[in-house]
Amino acid sequence: MHLKNETILREFILLGLSSDPKTQVGLFILFTSVYTVILTGNFLIIVLVLTDAKLHTPMYFFLSNLSFLDLCYSTSTIPRMLKDLLSINKVISYGECAAQMYIFLSLGESECVLLVVMAYDRYVAICYPLHYTTIMSKKVCIRLAVGTWMSGFLLSISHVSLTLNIDTCGHNVINHFACEVTEVLSL
Repeated sequence: MHLKNETILREFILLGLSSDPKTQVGLFILFTSVYTVILTGNFLIIVLVLTDAKLHTPMYFFLSNLSFLDLCYSTSTIPRMLKDLLSINKVISYGECAAQMYIFLSLGESECVLLVVMAYDRYVAICYPLHYTTIMSKKVCIRLAVGTWMSGFLLSISHVSLTLNIDTCGHNVINHFACEVTEVLSL
C-alpha cells in the first residue's frame, strides 16, 4: 500500500499585490479608476454599435462582442482584487477559486478565438470584396460568435479540471491576486 503525501485544500489565501496598507489603498484607487474606464469605454462601444445603424456590419458586430468579452474578462478578477485590497481576510474557497479560474480561462480563450474570427472577417473583406456580404452574412456572423463563446467555455473545462485534480502538498497560499492555473499548480 502506497501512502501519498497530499493535502485536501478547502480554501486558498491570496497574497495580492502588496501587504503594506498605504500601498493597498493607493492600488485600490488606481485599479478602481482603471476598472471604471474599462467599464465605461466598453459599454459605450456596445451602445454605439447597437444604436447606430451604419455600424451594423460584421466588423462592428465582432468589435461589440470583443467589448462585451473585455467587460466580462475584467469583471472576473478585478472586483475580487479590489475587495482583497481593502480586506484583512483574503481567503477564497476552493469552489470560488475553481469558478474564478474557469471563468477567467473561458473568457481568455474565447477572446483569442474571437480575434481569429475578426482577422478572418478582415481577410474576407480585403481578398473577396465583391463576395463579402454573401460570405459574411448575418447568420454566419452569429454562428461564428456563438462558436467563439462555446469553444472558449468548452476548452477551459479540461484545463481547469486537470489543474484542480492534481495532488497538492504543502501550503495553500497563492502569491497572486487571483486563482490562476500556474499559481495553483505551484502548490
